[in-house]
Amino acid sequence: MLTGGPGGGKTTAAELFRREIGEGVVVVPESATLLFRGGFPRSDAPEARFAAQNAIYHVQCNLEDVQAARFCDRVLLCDRGTVDGAVYWPKDRNGDFFEHVGSSLEAELARYDAVIFFETAAVGGMDIEGGNPVRTESQQEAIELDRALRALWSQHPRYHFIPHNRSFFKKLSHALALLEGLVAAHAAPHR
Repeated sequence: MLTGGPGGGKTTAAELFRREIGEGVVVVPESATLLFRGGFPRSDAPEARFAAQNAIYHVQCNLEDVQAARFCDRVLLCDRGTVDGAVYWPKDRNGDFFEHVGSSLEAELARYDAVIFFETAAVGGMDIEGGNPVRTESQQEAIELDRALRALWSQHPRYHFIPHNRSFFKKLSHALALLEGLVAAHAAPHR
């Protein structure tokens, strides 16, 4: 599972890896991007953010389940995961994100065999826009989201951190080598 702050390189890494590996890997796309590109309304109003994060969580779970059923012989590479919603959950909303979705942080972390966290380029003062029309975060918001996401995901027992690098090529090379090793280790017992 790939996660991290906005503009970290997750989607690029997932697509490059899928092209390189081919049939053995299926990328599960980021549900928030699918929903917002598809016309799901976006608003900063707390009730709207509540509804959006609720939808994103359930779409993410169902995307993962559908892809696991369709491609049971392949490794699923998720572009973001269910835990991300806790960071985007409205702070003024009564109740905890995990409580609302009927789960816990521990249960959601257990959905994933390993986590690769891509630190946002915003920590290095670099632009995070990257051609994603649904990205609305400022540089400072990206840094804050990155920190909050890392605090949650770093609790996973197989957590791996890919730090920002001024060279995107070097960052991706590091990430792809790590990903290749994790996929090979995961696939070995299943052969």
